[in-house]
Amino acid sequence: MIGAIIHGFILALGLILPLGVQNVFVFNQGATQPKFRKALPVIITASVCDTILILLAVLGVSVLVLQFDWLKTALFAAGIVFLLYMGWMTWRSKTASRTDSASEALGAKKQIAFAASVSLLNPHAILDTVGVIGTGSLQYGGAEKAAFAAACIAISWLWFTSLAAAGRLAGNLDKSGRLMVVLNKMSAVVMWGTGVYLAAGLLGE
Repeated sequence: MIGAIIHGFILALGLILPLGVQNVFVFNQGATQPKFRKALPVIITASVCDTILILLAVLGVSVLVLQFDWLKTALFAAGIVFLLYMGWMTWRSKTASRTDSASEALGAKKQIAFAASVSLLNPHAILDTVGVIGTGSLQYGGAEKAAFAAACIAISWLWFTSLAAAGRLAGNLDKSGRLMVVLNKMSAVVMWGTGVYLAAGLLGE
């Protein structure tokens, strides 16, 4: 049981740590929201989406769904378009001061919509979840499989909460807003890079 939990923690941490679209969005919202509690919609949505993907991967449902080539292609295409759009919107963001940052912070509904999109419309993240967590869970059964899944899910909730908190800290320290401008540019590049990578993979099949 302990081994399954440790395995789940390590796998989930390895998947979630790299700089990606989901992480960038959660951090940015933590930084731009006037108060930490205002970023709870993005934290909860990203965590719930990861929980769903992990459960689908562990239960084997996602593997069955992705066996349909047309569905996989549609998922990739939707993800690419969304990432390019998000990159453009993020690049155009011109936060210049703490006041402007607060005024540009997304409301709860937009946070939920965008967080769900960057979580569920990112085929690379979905395939990683299926390939790594789904495959890793195959060696377990019963209570051990449940413990493995719970450990992976716990990492997601802890990570996104910590990431938004780190963003809030960065936002408080960056009174001029210049740091956020740089972070937005970097975020846009990450989104575009992910979109191009997915497009290359789709065209190469």
